[in-house]
Amino acid sequence: MVDLVLSMMMLNLNQTEVTEFVLEGFSEHPGLRLFLTGCFLSLYMMALMGNILIIALVTFSTGLHNPMYFFLCNLATMDVICTSSVIPKALVGLVSEENTISFKGCMSQLFFLAWSASSELLLLTVMAYDRYVAICFPLHYSSRMSPQLCGALAMVVWFIGLVNACVHTGLMTRLSFCGPKVITHFFCEIPPLLLLSCSPTYVNSILTLVADAFFVGINFMLTLLSYGYIIGSILRMRSAEGKRKAFSTCSSHLIVVSVYYSSMFCAYISPASSYSPERSKVTSVLYSILSPTLNPLIYTLRNKDVKLALGRILASFSH
Repeated sequence: MVDLVLSMMMLNLNQTEVTEFVLEGFSEHPGLRLFLTGCFLSLYMMALMGNILIIALVTFSTGLHNPMYFFLCNLATMDVICTSSVIPKALVGLVSEENTISFKGCMSQLFFLAWSASSELLLLTVMAYDRYVAICFPLHYSSRMSPQLCGALAMVVWFIGLVNACVHTGLMTRLSFCGPKVITHFFCEIPPLLLLSCSPTYVNSILTLVADAFFVGINFMLTLLSYGYIIGSILRMRSAEGKRKAFSTCSSHLIVVSVYYSSMFCAYISPASSYSPERSKVTSVLYSILSPTLNPLIYTLRNKDVKLALGRILASFSH
């Protein structure tokens, strides 16, 4: 699918004069270059190790073979794709004088970022539904969230995200870029690219708003709806211990949702004409670097099952 999109891009390449872009990155703050390099490299390594650890734990620990951890494994995979599509190139820009990226490389980066980010928003909604069933219908949880349904939901999430990425990347390759070629960001993103196009971007802008409304707006409302029912169910519980256990099962997901949606609302719920480079860079750091780094920490530090599985694996290595 990626090859198909990139081949479409190459067919349209003869319509463009710009064959490479310059990523502005953080060049306007040269004094922060060393500090940002250290921060980005540290966060990237933590994100990779944390998410790969989550994938390994869920894969090899039979005690974690249930719907919640199956979706968590998918979330970790998306985080690896998201952060790996952005940070390596950003690090190159921080240690070099000029950070150029080919047109093909820019479209590839846009594709994988759009795929992982949109899939993650859908997955967070599915995970909220999973928590809703677990808390509101505990006796029917196993039958309602069967392995077949969980597998189908995961496939639909990845497929819809893939379609979204193909549409936006394909439309971007149809635009003409005649110069200037400086992208006011540290990676290739839709709003700054649309500002550089010398051809009409009406269709791109409309579909970007539609995608924002669906992936951010509608999914956010569905997540709120799930948590509305969850909170109502918890408040009706008579046992204080029952309330505490019920809330602890969804608190990690609620924290992750809060962090991710906060950055997404700031980054994407605005028209391209009101694009602010500085604001976009800050919010992009939240969802492309900070969120993938925090997610494994949130789920491991607040989850007894994950800590027990980690302890067993570490114990097996020590013997």
